Amino acid sequence: MAVDILVGLQWGDEGKGKIVDVLAPTYDIVARFQGGPNAGHTLEFGGTKHVLHQIPSGIFHPHIINIIGNGVVLDPVIFRAEMQKLTDRGIDGSKNLFISRKAQLILPSHKFIDRVQEEALGENKIGSTLKGIGPTYQDKIGRFGLRVGDILAADFKERYNTVIERHQKIVGFYGKSLEIEEAERDFFSAIDYLRTLQLVDSEYMLNEAIAGGKKILAEGAQGSLLDIDFGTYPFVTSSNTLVAGACTGLGVAPRHIGEVYGIFKAYCTRVGSGPFPTELHDAEGERIRKAGNEFGSTTGRPRRCGWIDLPTLKYSIMLNGVTQLNMMKADVLDDFEEIKVCTHYILPSGEKTDKVPHQLVDEELTPVYVTLPGWQTSSKKVGEYKELPQEFLSYLSFLEKELQVEITIVSVGPDRVSTLNKPTVEVLE
Repeated sequence: MAVDILVGLQWGDEGKGKIVDVLAPTYDIVARFQGGPNAGHTLEFGGTKHVLHQIPSGIFHPHIINIIGNGVVLDPVIFRAEMQKLTDRGIDGSKNLFISRKAQLILPSHKFIDRVQEEALGENKIGSTLKGIGPTYQDKIGRFGLRVGDILAADFKERYNTVIERHQKIVGFYGKSLEIEEAERDFFSAIDYLRTLQLVDSEYMLNEAIAGGKKILAEGAQGSLLDIDFGTYPFVTSSNTLVAGACTGLGVAPRHIGEVYGIFKAYCTRVGSGPFPTELHDAEGERIRKAGNEFGSTTGRPRRCGWIDLPTLKYSIMLNGVTQLNMMKADVLDDFEEIKVCTHYILPSGEKTDKVPHQLVDEELTPVYVTLPGWQTSSKKVGEYKELPQEFLSYLSFLEKELQVEITIVSVGPDRVSTLNKPTVEVLE
Protein backbone atom coordinates (compact mmCIF):
# COMPACT_ATOMS: atom_id res chain seq x y z
CA MET A 1 0.00 0.00 0.00
CA ALA A 2 1.26 3.50 -0.85
CA VAL A 3 2.04 6.33 1.59
CA ASP A 4 -0.01 9.42 0.85
CA ILE A 5 1.60 12.73 1.80
CA LEU A 6 0.08 16.04 2.83
CA VAL A 7 2.15 19.21 2.42
CA GLY A 8 1.59 22.96 2.64
CA LEU A 9 2.29 24.85 -0.57
CA GLN A 10 2.77 28.37 0.79
CA TRP A 11 4.58 29.81 3.84
CA GLY A 12 2.81 27.55 6.32
CA ASP A 13 -0.48 28.12 8.18
CA GLU A 14 -2.42 26.73 5.21
CA GLY A 15 -4.79 24.60 7.30
CA LYS A 16 -3.03 21.25 7.10
CA GLY A 17 -4.28 20.12 10.52
CA LYS A 18 -7.92 20.36 9.49
CA ILE A 19 -7.38 18.38 6.30
CA VAL A 20 -5.46 15.65 8.13
CA ASP A 21 -8.36 15.43 10.58
CA VAL A 22 -10.86 15.21 7.70
CA LEU A 23 -8.85 12.58 5.80
CA ALA A 24 -7.64 10.60 8.83
CA PRO A 25 -10.67 8.27 9.22
CA THR A 26 -9.75 6.58 5.94
CA TYR A 27 -6.18 5.83 7.12
CA ASP A 28 -4.64 3.36 9.55
CA ILE A 29 -1.60 5.49 10.42
CA VAL A 30 -0.85 9.24 10.52
CA ALA A 31 2.86 10.15 10.78
CA ARG A 32 4.61 13.52 11.25
CA PHE A 33 7.86 13.67 9.29
CA GLN A 34 9.59 16.99 10.11
CA GLY A 35 9.45 20.21 12.11
CA GLY A 36 8.71 20.55 15.78
CA PRO A 37 6.85 22.86 18.17
CA ASN A 38 7.23 25.71 15.67
CA ALA A 39 4.25 24.10 13.90
CA GLY A 40 0.68 24.84 14.93
CA HIS A 41 -1.97 22.59 13.40
CA THR A 42 -5.46 23.80 14.30
CA LEU A 43 -8.43 21.42 14.31
CA GLU A 44 -11.98 22.41 15.18
CA PHE A 45 -14.91 20.09 15.79
CA GLY A 46 -17.79 19.83 18.23
CA GLY A 47 -17.51 23.54 18.94
CA THR A 48 -13.97 23.17 20.34
CA LYS A 49 -10.68 24.33 18.84
CA HIS A 50 -7.59 22.14 19.30
CA VAL A 51 -4.03 23.20 18.44
CA LEU A 52 -1.35 20.55 18.00
CA HIS A 53 2.35 21.39 17.75
CA GLN A 54 4.19 18.07 17.72
CA ILE A 55 1.52 15.38 17.99
CA PRO A 56 0.12 14.11 14.65
CA SER A 57 -3.35 15.37 13.76
CA GLY A 58 -4.85 11.88 13.72
CA ILE A 59 -4.66 11.64 17.51
CA PHE A 60 -8.38 12.40 17.95
CA HIS A 61 -9.29 9.15 16.21
CA PRO A 62 -8.64 6.30 18.70
CA HIS A 63 -8.43 3.62 15.99
CA ILE A 64 -5.58 5.40 14.19
CA ILE A 65 -1.89 4.86 15.01
CA ASN A 66 0.00 8.16 15.27
CA ILE A 67 3.78 8.30 14.76
CA ILE A 68 6.27 11.08 15.47
CA GLY A 69 8.97 10.31 12.92
CA ASN A 70 12.74 10.59 13.06
CA GLY A 71 12.69 13.85 11.09
CA VAL A 72 10.86 15.67 13.90
CA VAL A 73 12.67 17.67 16.60
CA LEU A 74 10.88 17.04 19.89
CA ASP A 75 10.59 19.40 22.85
CA PRO A 76 9.74 17.12 25.81
CA VAL A 77 8.28 19.96 27.90
CA ILE A 78 5.91 21.23 25.22
CA PHE A 79 5.09 17.64 24.25
CA ARG A 80 4.08 16.75 27.81
CA ALA A 81 1.87 19.85 28.00
CA GLU A 82 0.19 18.83 24.72
CA MET A 83 -0.45 15.35 26.04
CA GLN A 84 -1.92 16.79 29.25
CA LYS A 85 -4.35 18.92 27.25
CA LEU A 86 -5.52 15.78 25.48
CA THR A 87 -5.97 14.04 28.83
CA ASP A 88 -7.96 17.01 30.15
CA ARG A 89 -10.33 16.51 27.21
CA GLY A 90 -10.75 12.82 27.89
CA ILE A 91 -8.29 11.58 25.25
CA ASP A 92 -5.59 9.07 26.22
CA GLY A 93 -3.02 9.81 23.53
CA SER A 94 -0.47 7.40 24.99
CA LYS A 95 -2.36 4.37 23.69
CA ASN A 96 -2.07 5.09 19.97
CA LEU A 97 1.02 7.35 19.84
CA PHE A 98 4.51 6.08 18.96
CA ILE A 99 7.71 8.13 18.96
CA SER A 100 10.80 7.42 16.87
CA ARG A 101 13.91 6.74 18.92
CA LYS A 102 15.81 8.62 16.21
CA ALA A 103 13.90 11.91 16.64
CA GLN A 104 16.15 14.71 17.90
CA LEU A 105 15.59 16.27 21.33
CA ILE A 106 15.24 20.02 21.81
CA LEU A 107 17.20 20.96 24.94
CA PRO A 108 16.68 24.07 27.11
CA SER A 109 20.01 25.38 25.80
CA HIS A 110 18.77 25.15 22.19
CA LYS A 111 16.02 27.65 22.96
CA PHE A 112 18.49 29.94 24.75
CA ILE A 113 20.86 29.83 21.76
CA ASP A 114 17.95 30.48 19.39
CA ARG A 115 17.04 33.68 21.24
CA VAL A 116 20.65 34.90 21.50
CA GLN A 117 21.35 34.29 17.81
CA GLU A 118 18.11 35.96 16.68
CA GLU A 119 18.79 39.02 18.83
CA ALA A 120 22.29 39.28 17.38
CA LEU A 121 20.84 39.59 13.86
CA GLY A 122 19.07 42.83 14.79
CA GLU A 123 17.13 44.24 11.85
CA ASN A 124 18.14 41.22 9.74
CA LYS A 125 16.45 38.69 12.03
CA ILE A 126 14.93 35.61 10.38
CA GLY A 127 11.68 35.68 12.34
CA SER A 128 12.40 32.56 14.38
CA THR A 129 9.66 31.21 16.66
CA LEU A 130 12.43 30.92 19.32
CA LYS A 131 11.48 27.29 19.99
CA GLY A 132 15.06 26.05 19.51
CA ILE A 133 14.33 24.46 16.14
CA GLY A 134 17.32 25.83 14.19
CA PRO A 135 19.96 25.09 16.86
CA THR A 136 18.58 21.55 17.28
CA TYR A 137 18.83 20.83 13.55
CA GLN A 138 22.32 22.38 13.60
CA ASP A 139 23.36 19.89 16.28
CA LYS A 140 21.79 17.09 14.26
CA ILE A 141 23.81 17.99 11.17
CA GLY A 142 26.86 18.62 13.36
CA ARG A 143 26.46 15.03 14.63
CA PHE A 144 26.43 15.76 18.33
CA GLY A 145 22.72 16.14 19.03
CA LEU A 146 20.79 13.96 21.46
CA ARG A 147 18.02 11.67 20.25
CA VAL A 148 14.94 10.29 21.95
CA GLY A 149 16.55 6.86 22.19
CA ASP A 150 19.42 8.34 24.20
CA ILE A 151 17.14 8.96 27.19
CA LEU A 152 17.11 5.19 27.77
CA ALA A 153 20.90 5.06 28.11
CA ALA A 154 22.44 4.76 31.58
CA ASP A 155 24.81 7.66 30.84
CA PHE A 156 22.19 10.03 29.40
CA LYS A 157 22.98 12.78 31.94
CA GLU A 158 26.68 12.64 31.03
CA ARG A 159 25.83 12.90 27.32
CA TYR A 160 23.56 15.84 28.12
CA ASN A 161 26.30 17.64 30.07
CA THR A 162 28.74 17.19 27.18
CA VAL A 163 26.33 18.96 24.83
CA ILE A 164 25.69 21.72 27.38
CA GLU A 165 29.42 22.40 27.64
CA ARG A 166 29.53 22.85 23.87
CA HIS A 167 26.49 25.14 23.97
CA GLN A 168 28.12 27.27 26.66
CA LYS A 169 30.98 27.96 24.28
CA ILE A 170 28.50 28.97 21.57
CA VAL A 171 26.68 31.54 23.71
CA GLY A 172 30.03 32.71 25.07
CA PHE A 173 30.85 33.88 21.55
CA TYR A 174 27.95 36.35 21.96
CA GLY A 175 29.14 37.43 25.39
CA LYS A 176 26.42 35.46 27.17
CA SER A 177 26.23 32.67 29.72
CA LEU A 178 23.62 29.92 29.68
CA GLU A 179 20.75 30.64 32.07
CA ILE A 180 18.72 27.43 31.99
CA GLU A 181 18.61 26.09 35.55
CA GLU A 182 14.83 26.43 35.95
CA ALA A 183 14.19 25.21 32.41
CA GLU A 184 16.35 22.16 33.10
CA ARG A 185 14.14 21.09 36.00
CA ASP A 186 11.10 21.04 33.71
CA PHE A 187 13.12 19.32 31.00
CA PHE A 188 14.29 16.37 33.11
CA SER A 189 10.82 15.96 34.58
CA ALA A 190 9.45 15.78 31.03
CA ILE A 191 12.17 13.30 30.08
CA ASP A 192 10.97 11.02 32.87
CA TYR A 193 7.46 11.25 31.40
CA LEU A 194 8.78 10.55 27.89
CA ARG A 195 10.39 7.32 29.12
CA THR A 196 6.93 5.96 30.01
CA LEU A 197 5.69 6.19 26.40
CA GLN A 198 6.03 3.94 23.34
CA LEU A 199 9.48 4.68 21.90
CA VAL A 200 10.07 2.67 18.74
CA ASP A 201 12.19 2.16 15.64
CA SER A 202 9.47 3.80 13.56
CA GLU A 203 11.13 3.11 10.20
CA TYR A 204 10.61 -0.62 10.75
CA MET A 205 7.10 -0.03 12.06
CA LEU A 206 6.12 1.97 8.97
CA ASN A 207 7.68 -0.35 6.41
CA GLU A 208 6.07 -3.37 8.05
CA ALA A 209 2.75 -1.52 7.87
CA ILE A 210 3.30 -0.82 4.16
CA ALA A 211 4.07 -4.48 3.55
CA GLY A 212 0.92 -5.39 5.47
CA GLY A 213 -1.31 -3.24 3.26
CA LYS A 214 -1.97 -0.50 5.83
CA LYS A 215 -2.95 2.98 4.65
CA ILE A 216 -0.54 5.67 5.81
CA LEU A 217 -0.87 9.47 5.70
CA ALA A 218 2.36 11.45 6.17
CA GLU A 219 1.81 14.89 7.67
CA GLY A 220 4.23 17.76 7.03
CA ALA A 221 4.64 20.99 8.97
CA GLN A 222 5.34 24.59 7.87
CA GLY A 223 5.11 25.13 4.09
CA SER A 224 7.01 24.41 0.87
CA LEU A 225 8.20 28.01 0.56
CA LEU A 226 9.95 27.58 3.92
CA ASP A 227 11.96 24.54 2.80
CA ILE A 228 15.64 24.82 3.75
CA ASP A 229 16.74 24.15 0.14
CA PHE A 230 13.92 25.48 -2.05
CA GLY A 231 12.27 28.12 0.14
CA THR A 232 12.89 31.86 0.31
CA TYR A 233 16.36 31.37 1.79
CA PRO A 234 17.59 32.50 4.30
CA PHE A 235 14.08 33.26 5.59
CA VAL A 236 13.20 29.58 5.88
CA THR A 237 12.83 26.84 8.47
CA SER A 238 15.61 24.34 9.20
CA SER A 239 14.13 21.20 7.65
CA ASN A 240 12.93 19.83 4.32
CA THR A 241 9.22 20.59 4.19
CA LEU A 242 8.68 19.01 0.77
CA VAL A 243 7.49 15.51 -0.09
CA ALA A 244 11.13 14.39 -0.24
CA GLY A 245 11.35 15.21 3.48
CA ALA A 246 8.82 12.48 4.19
CA CYS A 247 11.18 9.86 2.78
CA THR A 248 14.09 10.89 5.00
CA GLY A 249 11.88 11.94 7.92
CA LEU A 250 10.11 8.59 8.14
CA GLY A 251 12.44 6.11 6.46
CA VAL A 252 10.10 5.45 3.54
CA ALA A 253 11.39 4.72 0.04
CA PRO A 254 10.22 7.05 -2.80
CA ARG A 255 8.57 4.13 -4.63
CA HIS A 256 6.00 3.90 -1.83
CA ILE A 257 4.63 7.43 -2.34
CA GLY A 258 1.06 7.58 -3.59
CA GLU A 259 -1.21 10.65 -3.54
CA VAL A 260 0.27 14.04 -2.72
CA TYR A 261 -2.22 16.46 -1.21
CA GLY A 262 -1.17 20.09 -1.69
CA ILE A 263 -2.82 22.48 0.79
CA PHE A 264 -3.14 26.19 0.07
CA LYS A 265 -5.21 29.16 1.16
CA ALA A 266 -7.46 31.09 -1.20
CA TYR A 267 -5.08 33.98 -0.50
CA CYS A 268 -1.54 34.20 0.97
CA THR A 269 -0.14 34.77 4.45
CA ARG A 270 3.29 34.82 6.00
CA VAL A 271 4.59 35.11 9.58
CA GLY A 272 7.92 36.76 10.32
CA SER A 273 10.48 38.20 7.94
CA GLY A 274 11.16 37.39 4.31
CA PRO A 275 9.92 38.21 0.81
CA PHE A 276 6.21 38.24 0.04
CA PRO A 277 5.54 39.55 -3.52
CA THR A 278 1.74 39.91 -3.18
CA GLU A 279 1.69 41.32 0.35
CA LEU A 280 -0.94 44.00 0.95
CA HIS A 281 0.01 46.93 3.18
CA ASP A 282 -3.38 48.60 2.91
CA ALA A 283 -6.97 48.28 4.11
CA GLU A 284 -7.53 45.19 1.94
CA GLY A 285 -4.68 43.37 3.68
CA GLU A 286 -6.13 44.28 7.08
CA ARG A 287 -9.57 43.20 5.88
CA ILE A 288 -8.22 39.74 5.00
CA ARG A 289 -6.38 39.52 8.34
CA LYS A 290 -9.50 40.29 10.35
CA ALA A 291 -11.83 38.08 8.28
CA GLY A 292 -9.38 35.17 8.44
CA ASN A 293 -8.32 35.75 12.07
CA GLU A 294 -4.77 35.61 10.80
CA PHE A 295 -2.72 35.39 13.94
CA GLY A 296 -0.11 32.66 14.49
CA SER A 297 -1.36 29.58 16.38
CA THR A 298 2.16 29.07 17.76
CA THR A 299 3.44 32.64 18.24
CA GLY A 300 0.23 34.71 18.26
CA ARG A 301 1.92 37.16 15.89
CA PRO A 302 -0.29 38.87 13.28
CA ARG A 303 0.27 37.30 9.89
CA ARG A 304 1.15 39.33 6.84
CA CYS A 305 -1.62 38.98 4.24
CA GLY A 306 -1.91 39.30 0.47
CA TRP A 307 -3.52 37.96 -2.68
CA ILE A 308 -2.93 34.45 -3.96
CA ASP A 309 0.39 34.00 -5.79
CA LEU A 310 0.31 31.50 -8.67
CA PRO A 311 4.04 31.55 -9.58
CA THR A 312 4.95 30.32 -6.08
CA LEU A 313 2.05 27.83 -6.11
CA LYS A 314 3.18 26.37 -9.45
CA TYR A 315 6.70 26.14 -8.05
CA SER A 316 5.53 24.22 -4.97
CA ILE A 317 3.28 21.94 -7.04
CA MET A 318 6.23 21.11 -9.30
CA LEU A 319 8.64 20.37 -6.44
CA ASN A 320 6.16 18.16 -4.59
CA GLY A 321 4.54 16.35 -7.51
CA VAL A 322 1.11 17.34 -6.20
CA THR A 323 -1.73 15.11 -7.39
CA GLN A 324 -4.64 16.83 -5.60
CA LEU A 325 -5.17 20.38 -4.37
CA ASN A 326 -7.14 21.38 -1.28
CA MET A 327 -8.11 25.06 -0.96
CA MET A 328 -8.58 26.41 2.55
CA LYS A 329 -10.32 29.45 4.08
CA ALA A 330 -12.18 30.33 0.89
CA ASP A 331 -14.96 31.78 3.09
CA VAL A 332 -12.59 34.60 4.11
CA LEU A 333 -13.16 36.10 0.64
CA ASP A 334 -16.96 35.91 0.87
CA ASP A 335 -17.51 39.68 1.15
CA PHE A 336 -14.98 40.86 -1.44
CA GLU A 337 -16.39 42.58 -4.51
CA GLU A 338 -13.31 41.62 -6.53
CA ILE A 339 -10.59 39.02 -6.03
CA LYS A 340 -7.11 39.44 -7.43
CA VAL A 341 -4.87 36.61 -8.58
CA CYS A 342 -1.15 37.11 -9.24
CA THR A 343 -0.30 35.20 -12.44
CA HIS A 344 3.16 36.60 -13.23
CA TYR A 345 5.94 38.87 -11.96
CA ILE A 346 7.67 41.75 -13.72
CA LEU A 347 11.40 41.50 -12.95
CA PRO A 348 13.66 44.58 -12.55
CA SER A 349 14.87 43.94 -16.10
CA GLY A 350 11.30 44.36 -17.36
CA GLU A 351 10.95 40.67 -18.18
CA LYS A 352 7.60 39.03 -17.42
CA THR A 353 7.79 35.58 -15.82
CA ASP A 354 5.70 33.01 -13.99
CA LYS A 355 8.80 31.41 -12.44
CA VAL A 356 10.20 32.10 -8.98
CA PRO A 357 13.59 33.88 -9.24
CA HIS A 358 16.64 32.21 -7.70
CA GLN A 359 17.16 35.07 -5.27
CA LEU A 360 13.62 36.13 -4.46
CA VAL A 361 14.91 37.97 -1.40
CA ASP A 362 16.87 40.54 -3.40
CA GLU A 363 14.57 40.88 -6.43
CA GLU A 364 12.18 43.82 -6.61
CA LEU A 365 9.19 42.08 -8.20
CA THR A 366 6.02 43.70 -9.48
CA PRO A 367 3.05 41.30 -9.35
CA VAL A 368 0.82 41.06 -12.43
CA TYR A 369 -2.80 40.53 -11.41
CA VAL A 370 -5.94 39.18 -13.02
CA THR A 371 -9.11 40.48 -11.36
CA LEU A 372 -12.07 38.14 -10.93
CA PRO A 373 -15.56 38.96 -9.62
CA GLY A 374 -16.29 38.01 -6.01
CA TRP A 375 -19.36 36.01 -4.98
CA GLN A 376 -20.44 38.28 -2.09
CA THR A 377 -22.51 35.66 -0.33
CA SER A 378 -21.79 33.38 2.62
CA SER A 379 -20.15 30.16 1.46
CA LYS A 380 -20.36 28.85 5.04
CA LYS A 381 -24.04 28.09 4.43
CA VAL A 382 -23.26 25.91 1.43
CA GLY A 383 -23.70 22.19 2.05
CA GLU A 384 -22.38 20.77 -1.23
CA TYR A 385 -19.73 21.71 -3.76
CA LYS A 386 -22.25 22.05 -6.59
CA GLU A 387 -24.22 24.61 -4.55
CA LEU A 388 -21.36 27.12 -4.54
CA PRO A 389 -22.09 30.47 -6.25
CA GLN A 390 -21.14 30.63 -9.93
CA GLU A 391 -18.47 33.27 -9.25
CA PHE A 392 -16.91 30.94 -6.67
CA LEU A 393 -16.92 28.04 -9.15
CA SER A 394 -15.39 30.31 -11.79
CA TYR A 395 -12.59 31.23 -9.35
CA LEU A 396 -11.90 27.52 -8.77
CA SER A 397 -11.97 26.77 -12.52
CA PHE A 398 -9.53 29.61 -13.20
CA LEU A 399 -7.10 28.29 -10.58
CA GLU A 400 -7.36 24.70 -11.85
CA LYS A 401 -6.65 25.81 -15.42
CA GLU A 402 -3.61 27.83 -14.35
CA LEU A 403 -2.22 25.24 -11.92
CA GLN A 404 -3.07 22.15 -14.00
CA VAL A 405 -4.11 20.19 -10.90
CA GLU A 406 -7.66 19.49 -9.72
CA ILE A 407 -8.96 21.14 -6.54
CA THR A 408 -10.72 18.22 -4.86
CA ILE A 409 -11.52 19.77 -1.46
CA VAL A 410 -12.67 23.30 -0.61
CA SER A 411 -12.86 24.45 3.01
CA VAL A 412 -15.44 27.12 3.85
CA GLY A 413 -15.04 27.21 7.63
CA PRO A 414 -12.83 25.91 10.45
CA ASP A 415 -15.07 23.03 11.53
CA ARG A 416 -14.80 19.49 10.15
CA VAL A 417 -18.25 19.77 8.60
CA SER A 418 -17.34 22.92 6.65
CA THR A 419 -15.56 20.86 4.01
CA LEU A 420 -16.81 20.47 0.44
CA ASN A 421 -15.66 17.58 -1.72
CA LYS A 422 -15.66 18.02 -5.48
CA PRO A 423 -17.94 15.41 -7.07
CA THR A 424 -16.15 12.65 -8.95
CA VAL A 425 -17.01 12.59 -12.64
CA GLU A 426 -17.69 9.07 -13.81
CA VAL A 427 -16.35 8.21 -17.25
CA LEU A 428 -18.70 5.92 -19.20
CA GLU A 429 -17.10 3.42 -21.52
